[in-house]
Amino acid sequence: MRKTTIPPTENGQHTGVLSNTAGDHQEQQLKLLFELAQIMNTTTDLAQALNKALSLMADQLHMMRGAITLISPHTGEIRTEAAYGLKPAELRRGRYVRGEGITGGVIESGRPMYISNVSEDPLFLNRTRSRDLGKEDISFICVPIRLNDQVVGALSVDHLLVDNATLEDEMRLLTIVSTLLGHAALETQGRMDEDTSSPLRPRGFVGNSEGMQKVYAQIAQVAPSATTVFLQGESGTGKELAARAIHTGSSRASKPFISLNCAALPENLIESELFGHERGAFTGANATRKGRFELANGGTLFLDEVGELSLMTQAKLLRVLQERAFERLGGMETHYVDVRFITATNRNLEHMVNQESFRRDLFYRLNVFPIYLPPLRGRPEDILPLANHFIKKFAQTNGRENVRLSLAVMDMLQRYAWPGNIRELENVMERAVLLLGREGLVLPQHLPPALHGIHCTNVNGENVCTLRPGFSGSLQDQLDELERASIVEALEFSQGQMGKAAASLGLTERIMALRMKKYGISYKDFRLRRERI
Repeated sequence: MRKTTIPPTENGQHTGVLSNTAGDHQEQQLKLLFELAQIMNTTTDLAQALNKALSLMADQLHMMRGAITLISPHTGEIRTEAAYGLKPAELRRGRYVRGEGITGGVIESGRPMYISNVSEDPLFLNRTRSRDLGKEDISFICVPIRLNDQVVGALSVDHLLVDNATLEDEMRLLTIVSTLLGHAALETQGRMDEDTSSPLRPRGFVGNSEGMQKVYAQIAQVAPSATTVFLQGESGTGKELAARAIHTGSSRASKPFISLNCAALPENLIESELFGHERGAFTGANATRKGRFELANGGTLFLDEVGELSLMTQAKLLRVLQERAFERLGGMETHYVDVRFITATNRNLEHMVNQESFRRDLFYRLNVFPIYLPPLRGRPEDILPLANHFIKKFAQTNGRENVRLSLAVMDMLQRYAWPGNIRELENVMERAVLLLGREGLVLPQHLPPALHGIHCTNVNGENVCTLRPGFSGSLQDQLDELERASIVEALEFSQGQMGKAAASLGLTERIMALRMKKYGISYKDFRLRRERI
C-alpha cells in the first residue's frame, strides 16, 4: 500500500513508533524538531550540519539509512550530498535524473510518498546498492525539500518494515523536518556548481559512476605535469575528450592542442602528417609543409589509434619521444620540439607486443601514465544522465523545448549493451529528436531496431546482453513489442484513463481492452503510479 496524502484516524491522531502513548510520542517529536533547529542554526559547516541532522534522526526515529539528495543547478542532476548508513562508494552511486525512480519522482512532482515494502515495488531502483532486497524487509519514505515553494532536493529514510499508520505519521514528521533543512540544502546546492567545474569533473564530461570518478581523479592528478599519458578503452568512450581535459588542465592550456587519428590515413600519408615535408619530397609536394609535431610545439599532441601505426613509423615516433627531434620528409635539417604526448588506442598493445606487431620499447615509452575509460555498459548509472544531456543538446539545436524520455525508453536504454558506447548513444538521441512528435516525448518507436528486444544481465560485473527469452526477433515479435510499448506510454500519459489512452492511439475502448489483456497490462497500475508520484 502506498500513499501521498495523510488521512487522519477517527480520533485525529496517528500511531507513533517512539512511545506507547500519543502524548509522549508528540513530545519526543517536538524535541527532535527543536534539536534539529539548533543544529541548523549553530553549525557553520553546512555539509556537517546535514550529516549531524541525519545522525540525530537515526537516533530518534530508529531509521536504518537516511539520505539527502539535492538538484545540481548547473546540470539538473540529482545526487546524494549527505547520508547516514551508507558507505562512501554507495553514496557516490546515489545519482538520479528528474522522474527517475522514487527519489526522482518525488522531486519532479513535489509530493511526498512512502513504500510499505521496497522489495515489492518495481519503481524502487536501489541505486546505491546498499540494501539486500532479498533478505531485508524495508519500508521507505521520501519527502521533497522545499524553500520558497521551490523543490531543491529530497529527504529519504529506510525503516524496518512497519505498518502504514506509522509510515504516514513519520512522513508527516519528515515533511516538517525537510523544511528545517531547506536553507542549508539550498546553500549546499549553490556550491554544487563549484563541484562540477572542479578538476574532479572536467568540463564536457557527464556521469558520476565509480569508474568515471576514478578517471576524473587520474586526469586531475596527471594534467599539471608534462608526463606522457596513455588512454585505453573501446571506441566511443571519450578518449579525445579526456585528452582535451588533460591539456586544458596543464600549463600548456594556452598553447595548441593538435590531434591525429592514425587509423584515418593511409600509411604513405601518416609520416607526412606527423613530420611534415619539404618541397619536392614526393610527387605533389609543391610547397614545404609543417607536420603535426611542429604545429603542436609548446602544446599537446594527441595521437589516437596509435596501435595502427606501422613498425617503421613506430621507430620514427620512438625517436621523437626520446630526443624530441625529427626531420621533415625530404629534408636534412633536424627540428626540435617541446611537445606533450597523449596517445590512445582501443587495441590491446601488450598483446600486440607479444605478437611482435608493436615495438616493446615504444610501448614502455607510451605507457607511462595509463588511464582506462570504461565502456558504457560498465557504467549503467551514467546512461540516463548522458541520454538527457544529448536530448537537451539536440532539442536546442532543432528548436525544440520540453523534450523528455518516456519511462519505456529509459528502460530500453538501460537494458541495451551499447557496443558503440557514448558515440552510439549520442547518435541514437539525435535520431530520436528528429523523429519526435508534437508532444515532445521520446517513445520506443523513435529508437532504432537494435534497441528493441534486448535483455541484459550482470555477470561478474559485466553486462551480458541477449534477445529476451521467447523473443525470436521476427517482424511480428518486433511489432508486438512496439504495440505494447505504445499502449504503456499512452496509459502513462493519460495516468490510467483508458478512454483517453485509446483515443490517443486511434482505438476503441473495446479494442484497447483486448490489447491490454493480450499483454497483461492493467490500467490500475498507472493510476497507482500517479498516486505514488
